[in-house]
Amino acid sequence: MMISLVGSAPASDQIRDQIRGLIAAGSLAAGERIPSVRQLAKDLGVSPGTVARAYKMLESEGHLRTHTGGGTRISTTASATPKPVAEAARALADTSIRSGIDLEEATRVLRAIWASRHVND
Repeated sequence: MMISLVGSAPASDQIRDQIRGLIAAGSLAAGERIPSVRQLAKDLGVSPGTVARAYKMLESEGHLRTHTGGGTRISTTASATPKPVAEAARALADTSIRSGIDLEEATRVLRAIWASRHVND
């Protein structure tokens, strides 16, 4: 599992969002064990409380399951985004980065296109 902390968002939010993304992209499968709170905190250079907060949020959203003695695993109800959607999202991210468009602008454009498509259907 590859997590990196960048930007000004709280580290716990970044961890949560990146794990969500890894699940959605199919990089983390249902039932797969993820690093312990202590291990991920050590790897990222953050406090265990920061990772615990992210894991708690993910658990409350149904993405993770923690079992005493069994570690933390991706929930069996967590599902990946369909492959064509993940590929289109990667293409949008790649094109946006090459064009100098930041995440907020790319999201704004996607929302506008989504809204116009939804109205016309």
